[in-house]
Amino acid sequence: MKETKQSEKDGRKSERSIVPMKLGHPSRGTQRREGSAGGSDPQVGDVSEQLGSVRTYTKLLRIAELARLGRKTAFTSLAHHMDIAFLREAFARTRKDGATGVDGQTAQEYMQELEDNLRSLHERFKSGGYRAPPVRGAEIPKGNGKMRPLGIPTFEDKVLQRAVAMVLESIYEQDFLPSSHGFRPGRSAHGALDELWRSAMDMGGCWVLEVDIQSFFDTLDHGVLRAFLDRRVRDGVIRRAIDKWLKAGVLKDGCLRHRTEGTPQGGVISPLLANIYLHEVLDVWFEQDVKPRLHGQARLIRYADDFVILFTSAVDARRVFDVLPRRFGKFGLALHPEKTRLVEFRPPGDQGAAPARQRAPRTFDLLGFTHFWARARSGRWAVQRQTMRKRLTRAARAIREWCRDHRHEPLPEQHRALCAKVRGHAQYYGITGNYRALAAFGRCVERAWQRWLNRRDNARTMPWSRFRKLLARYSLPRPRVVHSKLRQRSEPDPPTSRMR
Repeated sequence: MKETKQSEKDGRKSERSIVPMKLGHPSRGTQRREGSAGGSDPQVGDVSEQLGSVRTYTKLLRIAELARLGRKTAFTSLAHHMDIAFLREAFARTRKDGATGVDGQTAQEYMQELEDNLRSLHERFKSGGYRAPPVRGAEIPKGNGKMRPLGIPTFEDKVLQRAVAMVLESIYEQDFLPSSHGFRPGRSAHGALDELWRSAMDMGGCWVLEVDIQSFFDTLDHGVLRAFLDRRVRDGVIRRAIDKWLKAGVLKDGCLRHRTEGTPQGGVISPLLANIYLHEVLDVWFEQDVKPRLHGQARLIRYADDFVILFTSAVDARRVFDVLPRRFGKFGLALHPEKTRLVEFRPPGDQGAAPARQRAPRTFDLLGFTHFWARARSGRWAVQRQTMRKRLTRAARAIREWCRDHRHEPLPEQHRALCAKVRGHAQYYGITGNYRALAAFGRCVERAWQRWLNRRDNARTMPWSRFRKLLARYSLPRPRVVHSKLRQRSEPDPPTSRMR
C-alpha cells in the first residue's frame, strides 16, 4: 500500500510506505547504544551512522509491510537486505557488557577493528563460509535448588544472531498474537502481569491452569522448528545460519558436546525461536481450535515458556487440562507433572462452606509473583500480587553472599553497589500491593550489610548503634512502587501516532 505526498520543492510526487502497526522502533525493546544517555531519542553523532540506521529501519519496515499484507507468504529472498550497514546496526543493538564466549573476545576488542570484522563477517555469511563456533557452557542457580544450563555465544556470533533476529522479528511480529508478551518490542513481563490482573478481575474469579513446560529450551525439536520456519522463511542463507546455530556444540570443562535437540538459553536468537515454536504449538491452536469449542470465556497469557490460562467454566478448564499434555507431546514437549495444576482462583467467600483445610489452594505463581485474593482498601475483594517466597529468599541470599565477598572494599563503593541492587530489585518487583515484600528485602539488605561490616575484623567494630549512624550518611533507597496502577490511571494517554 502506498500513499502519495506532493513535494514542496519541485512539485513532483513522492511515495512513502504506510507504516505497519506492529513493528517496534529500533530504539524500543532493544539494548541501548553504548555511551548513550538513555531514552529513545536519536543520539547526535556521526551523520553516516544515523543515515545507515534510517536505511536499516526502512528495510525492516518494508519487510514488515510485505509480511502483513501476505499472511501466508513464505519469504525466499531476505539475505540481500543484510549488508554491512545492517550488520553495523545489529552491532549497535547488541549488548556490550555480556559474558564472553569460547574465544574470550569482548565487545571493546571487537570494536577496535569494527569495519574489517563486519566486512569479514558479511562475506562469510553470504558465501556460506560462516561457521558457528560452539557456545560456552555455564550454569546459574534456579529457584528449586537445581542449576539452569546456559550457552553463551561469542560476541561476533551475537552480532550475526541479532541481525538475523531483526529480519525474522519484522516478519513474525505481524503474526504473533496479543497473548504473547515475552521478548517482543514494546512488551514486557509487567504487561503480562497487568493483562493477567485485568482478566482475573473482569472474570470476578476463575479457574487458572498453571502450566510448566519441562526443560523447554533443552527439548525443543529441531525438525518441528524447521517445519514451522518453512511456513514463513525459506531464504537459504538465513536458514543455513539458523541450522548452524542449532547444531553448534556446547563447550564446558574442556568437553565439546553436540546437541540433537534444544536451543541454548543465552543466545540472542533463542527467545525468538522459542516464540515461533510456541506460537504454532500453543497460541494459534488455543485461539483457533480450543476457544471456539468452549462454553465460557478463556484467556491465555504467555511470557516465553511461562503461561497460564484463565477459564470462567470449570468444565472447560478440566477439558483443556486433559488435552494439553497430548497436544504438547505431539511436538516433543512434556509438561511437569507436579508443577502443572488447576487452581480454583476465587475470592474466599465463593468456594462454598467446606472447611478451610479441605479447600483447594487459591494462589498460583507467575513471573516471580504469587497471585491471591485479598481485601482492597475499599473493602472489596481484589487480586493482589507479592514477591514469591522463593524469589525473595534467593535475592536475600545473593545479597548476603555479596556483602560477605566485598566486605573489605571501601564503604562508598559498597554503598554504591548496594543502592544499585536495591533499585534494580524495585524496578521489577515494585508493583502495586507489593510494598511489604519490598520493605522486607530492604531490611534483609541492612542486616546483611551490618553483619559483614561487623565481621571485617575480630574487634567487631560495627554494632547496630554505630551502623545506624553509618546509615544516616550512607542511606539505602527506600522501598518504592515503580509500577503503580494509581499512577498509570492518573497519567494522560500518550498522543496517538502512526509510527508504533
